[in-house]
Amino acid sequence: MNRRTAIRTLVVAGAASVSSRLPARAPQDLVIRSDVRLVLLDVSVKDRYGAFVTGLAQNRFTVLENGEAQRITVFANEDVPVTVGILVDESRSMLPKRDDVISAAETFIEASNPHDEIFVLNFNDMVKRGLPRQTLFSDDIEQLRAALERGVPQGRTAFNDAIVEGLQQLALGRRDKKALVLISDGGDNASRHTGAEVFAAVERSLATIYAVGLFDADDQDRNPGILRRLANVSGGEALFPQSASRMPAICQGIAKEIRTRYTIGYVPPANHGPLRHVQVLVSAPGGSGLKARTRTRYRYEESLSPGG
Repeated sequence: MNRRTAIRTLVVAGAASVSSRLPARAPQDLVIRSDVRLVLLDVSVKDRYGAFVTGLAQNRFTVLENGEAQRITVFANEDVPVTVGILVDESRSMLPKRDDVISAAETFIEASNPHDEIFVLNFNDMVKRGLPRQTLFSDDIEQLRAALERGVPQGRTAFNDAIVEGLQQLALGRRDKKALVLISDGGDNASRHTGAEVFAAVERSLATIYAVGLFDADDQDRNPGILRRLANVSGGEALFPQSASRMPAICQGIAKEIRTRYTIGYVPPANHGPLRHVQVLVSAPGGSGLKARTRTRYRYEESLSPGG
């Protein structure tokens, strides 16, 4: 029994209801009462040189919600399996970069926890699942490679639809920690969903979004701003390689970050309204220079049903 199996997420939101069947307590078990509602944050910590920092104790962290300090009730720093969606832009403008994009996505998969459950969405005019129809998730590298290859670069870009559908599929995953890795120029000219609907979905989701913006300087469809905003709200990072050949190294770094994040939880106050703003502060033993990154806001809903 480990921390991951003792936590079961019932509601997507960045704020999450969490429960446990209260199995027999072992010394390292994390057991949470079934009637306790929690906000669970994924937190990445880097030093002043950009290196990941692990092994910090709970007392090094301060969590602020709407500017008020919160009592940390859950704390973990383990490499546990996650649910991950890889969203690949397959519009016509991505055709010259496709081989590099697929190579980078494969690098991410290979560098991830081997027990992650992963899915692939390829999107252009429509969003299409890369895995076979009856397979929601996979940890089989060859099956995931085939899912990446299944896309055909053509047509326009349903960027917003891909984000919404990716978050919906993440919610079906069994892992407590969830992430989207998005490879796109950020442009949208074919979606049913609006930008406002996308950000409402992100505010209600546990997912951390990592956006890799790949475009040329004269690319008229590029929208780096939305990639930055998605990453900022969700606690991920927006990365913009200078060339497609840098993609594998960037995706390898994303996989490493996902595997080194802290999980910090607290019971949210009842009187802060529906939209909550979050900040995590971290102090270094013997000095300063550390920076914590997590989602900047989430949406608290009074009545939420199991499964989100």
